[in-house]
Amino acid sequence: MGTIVVAPLGKIAELAVRHRCRDMLSLVAPKQNFHRPAIIAADRHLIVGVNDIAFAGTGSLVAPGEEHVAAIIGFARGWDRQAPLLVHCMMGVSRSPAAALIAALAVEPDQDEHDLAMRLRRASVQATPNARLVEIGDHVLSRGGRLVAAVRAIGRGADYVGDSPFFFSAAPQTLQP
Repeated sequence: MGTIVVAPLGKIAELAVRHRCRDMLSLVAPKQNFHRPAIIAADRHLIVGVNDIAFAGTGSLVAPGEEHVAAIIGFARGWDRQAPLLVHCMMGVSRSPAAALIAALAVEPDQDEHDLAMRLRRASVQATPNARLVEIGDHVLSRGGRLVAAVRAIGRGADYVGDSPFFFSAAPQTLQP
């Protein structure tokens, strides 16, 4: 339990049904229209209207801010982990992997950031978490720079080769005796 499914926008309906997701976190450009899969109740869907940029001051684009990260954390903490959490952005490469890391730390705060980042990298070779979201998440979750360092350590993902949804556990895996 506690699986996070990370996806591009074009795959959300298929993945929501296939994995029986009941909660969905959408990181999309402000005013971007899309259809919420019917399996996701409106009250279990959070839309965070941010552009995929790593710095503020870019004209009409909306940079991720503390209020966006606080909303992600609050939503994640309301997830009961009985069904997977679906996190998506336009391509499933930058905003959604960053939000997935933040959500995982929000619900499982006692885990190692490096281990979490490595689980993300093993799940997706092309994930390149949005640096601004990661930095703000590190600050808001009081990680002392460890999340930023862990994401830097896994480096930039491979070049985008198409829609590649992935999933990983929000909690560290424990070995069974």
